[in-house]
Amino acid sequence: MPGIERPGPLYKQVAAAIRDAITSGEFPPGSPLPSETQLIERYGVSRPTVRNAVAALRAEGLIDVVHGKGSFVRRLPAPTLTIERTVTRKAGTYTTGQTDWQQNEAPSVSRATTSETTGPALGLDEGEDLFSVDRLLTDPVTGTRILHRVLIPLAVAADHNELAENPATPPEQIYALLAAAGHKLTWTETVRARMPLPDERATLELPDATPIIETIRTTHGNDHKPLLLEELRAAADRTQLAYRITTDSPRTLRAVKQ
Repeated sequence: MPGIERPGPLYKQVAAAIRDAITSGEFPPGSPLPSETQLIERYGVSRPTVRNAVAALRAEGLIDVVHGKGSFVRRLPAPTLTIERTVTRKAGTYTTGQTDWQQNEAPSVSRATTSETTGPALGLDEGEDLFSVDRLLTDPVTGTRILHRVLIPLAVAADHNELAENPATPPEQIYALLAAAGHKLTWTETVRARMPLPDERATLELPDATPIIETIRTTHGNDHKPLLLEELRAAADRTQLAYRITTDSPRTLRAVKQ
């Protein structure tokens, strides 16, 4: 069995030998792997051993399996999409870092309830009613798909007629509505990477074993009250986030005469 000299389960030895052939360039990105029969002959092992080895490499993200066509070495990562996570305001108009994403379809608006994750972020108990607005977007340069969700508590929508009548109002316009109502807006955001759910993997058209990057942005109003929650999800192997970091000016302390 060429290239197999390591201890351990036989399928892991075969997987290691195939991995070496990939990293050495014998099987370049995008090329098909030898067929099962060819791998059996090459390494002198059984069909189940070859299948387990291919499954292990697939789980590592080194290969993709196309049903009816075979196994292929994963191509080099697609061009990286840089997502600018900024909010700017000028003359009462708000803009975010992305203005050229294409909307694949009309926003989907539904009624939902807060979860054990979204509830605390919105300062609400689990099970509270809200609007959920889902958008599927595409970056025209890289072709990367992005899932964007806005969660609006019904209590917040009830305080703003335009928002109650049209929950699918774009976030930038929602910011303007809230500011016009007298809120001094601030934002907090968390970022994490995780493996996608099956529907996320299908919608984002992700290869096997590809994690997603997820941001959760909370819009706060007066007294730091949470008003709005936004979730953004995209492929972690082709997406990076960019933030502008500035220093806060310390408050000037003044002596108060009694």
